[in-house]
Amino acid sequence: MSAADKLDPTSSVLAFFASELRRVRLEAGVPQKELARRAYVTPSLLCKIESACRVPSQDLAEQFDQVLGSDGHFTRLWPLVIKHAYPSWFRPFVELEAQATIIRSFENQVVPGLLQTESYARAVLEAGPLDTVEELVAARLERQRILRRETPPELWVVLDENVLRRSVGGPAVMREQLGRLMEASESRRNVIQVVPYSAGAHAGLGPFWILSFVEGADVLYTDGLFQGQLSADPGEVRTALRAYDLLRAVALSPRASIDLIATVMKDLNP
Repeated sequence: MSAADKLDPTSSVLAFFASELRRVRLEAGVPQKELARRAYVTPSLLCKIESACRVPSQDLAEQFDQVLGSDGHFTRLWPLVIKHAYPSWFRPFVELEAQATIIRSFENQVVPGLLQTESYARAVLEAGPLDTVEELVAARLERQRILRRETPPELWVVLDENVLRRSVGGPAVMREQLGRLMEASESRRNVIQVVPYSAGAHAGLGPFWILSFVEGADVLYTDGLFQGQLSADPGEVRTALRAYDLLRAVALSPRASIDLIATVMKDLNP
């Protein structure tokens, strides 16, 4: 019995998507290899998707509909797969992040999710306690679509130098990730700064984000061991903004920050 045969479609939205894909494909009389060929994917990847071991991209969901004539069924299912890949406590933040016009982020351990490469994101998530790594990687990459909108949010990222020096996934993964940071800095809507080791103690005791909107109060998000916390309390948001100003004050300039990133990237072993 194959993994797809043993799949419980009620176990997750991804499992339901996988079982529906197999059901519709069989009813349409399309062999797995033929669907893979016409959807421009490898048979092994399609097998993993039908076994709920891989999350399809949005483009691939649309291809399934086109090849199988399923009238947008998989295109409509796909957003639910992504939404429910996130832990329930994280979904409100993702929804607010998508509405924000200004995003301020501070990280002291890893690159923020909006700027992570796929390989880096996978390495980060594989080190964590959750076992839905592929779903979470796909969901994290989906979040990054907001930076490719016609009018993306303004993004200000402050990183502790530790983020650049911590080897996540090995030298090749880190080189690609540092390159992504340098590429992101080329947009006039993005600012990336690094707090160097030489700054000593600073106001960033842990990762946090501040989201600003066209209308409504700013929202603070702080990360935690088990789950993050959203707050619109004016006093807490004001304290966070003050901490962010202090971090920017001790950080290197954007130009010097990119120079440091380039130096760290150059020093990585080939």
